[in-house]
Amino acid sequence: MATFMTRVELHDASYSDYEELHVAMETEGFDRNITSDDGVTYYLPPAEYYCDVQLTRQQVLEKAKRAARTTQKSFSAVVTESKGIAWTGLSKVGS
Repeated sequence: MATFMTRVELHDASYSDYEELHVAMETEGFDRNITSDDGVTYYLPPAEYYCDVQLTRQQVLEKAKRAARTTQKSFSAVVTESKGIAWTGLSKVGS
């Protein structure tokens, strides 16, 4: 499995456009949360998504593009493959 962080920015978008994007990204297998090694789950920053899949960066990008197109907005997307992720300042889910 490979770990990917993906950012999608919708251009000239409203809050409801991003809500639509979140649903479409989830349908494509992306998550808006990340879980630490000790099992604590955190919210990712806005428009950031996580997935752990057996795909290439290009395949993950295609999934993100498919999701973003559902909003009918122009968009930018970046996919990064990771060997590990560190963070600080993220809010815990459920807090």
